[in-house]
Amino acid sequence: MIRSLEPKAYKKDIKVLANFAKALGHPSGVSILVNLENQSYCFIIDLVGVLAISQSTVSHHLKE
Repeated sequence: MIRSLEPKAYKKDIKVLANFAKALGHPSGVSILVNLENQSYCFIIDLVGVLAISQSTVSHHLKE
């Protein structure tokens, strides 16, 4: 097998799946997704109150 040093161009669906898997890789990310699942809208402060984690942690996980 010959390996290339050129960067691999991934398809968009592969990138989306990788980002989703990354979100599921931390319990806080999973908790946020579970809480957002059945809501039409939500403010960060609502998640902070429900999950008992800091606002910066919620923001970090939502950014990802």
